[in-house]
Amino acid sequence: MTTVGFIGSGHIGSTIARLAIAAGHQVVLSNSRGPETLADTAAGLGPRASAATSGEAAAAGDIVVVTVPVKSFPNLPAAPLAGKTVIDTCNYGPERDGHIPELDSKSLTSSELLLRYLPDAMVVKAFNNIFFKHLLSLARPAGAADRSYLPIAGDSAPAKAAVTEFIESIGYSAVDVGPLADSWRQATGTPVWGTPYGPASNEKGQPVGLDAIRVALATATR
Repeated sequence: MTTVGFIGSGHIGSTIARLAIAAGHQVVLSNSRGPETLADTAAGLGPRASAATSGEAAAAGDIVVVTVPVKSFPNLPAAPLAGKTVIDTCNYGPERDGHIPELDSKSLTSSELLLRYLPDAMVVKAFNNIFFKHLLSLARPAGAADRSYLPIAGDSAPAKAAVTEFIESIGYSAVDVGPLADSWRQATGTPVWGTPYGPASNEKGQPVGLDAIRVALATATR
């Protein structure tokens, strides 16, 4: 059993938490508004879920999921995330985040920017390319013929191994995209972002195998 901390508990965060609990993990939820605002969410997830401050969630997690707007990166609790495997689910959107020169110029990926704020963490990009309703509905047990694949990127082999193990535990298989510098291949608007799993109007989505994800990643342009 793994304890998974969440910094941000919106659609993607709460969906990952729900899948994690179903797989037998503990979850510690946090958001920017305080743990009292997550009391109902935690109660609904059951006894393996609790709510905390972002610093407490960071400290508690064996793995920590960061799922916040990119503009919120400077507010993350860097100290308790030192040495931790951090899953970055975040997508850059200038209309929400404001313009960030390094991202606009493509000199950095958003995950590399996150690493600047969390220099002692081991960041792995994952879960940023799938609609939250599809993430919930497409989970399948190990060995299922229609198990879907999710891309991951990171610079730390041990962290990628830990994230792959977690992804496999909650109903998916992982495809290694490469280092964080290549995580743009799964960013907003790329062929692997959303489309392979079906339109948002189809809430159940469609399973996506390894070959289809690899083709989508290979055809991405920057």
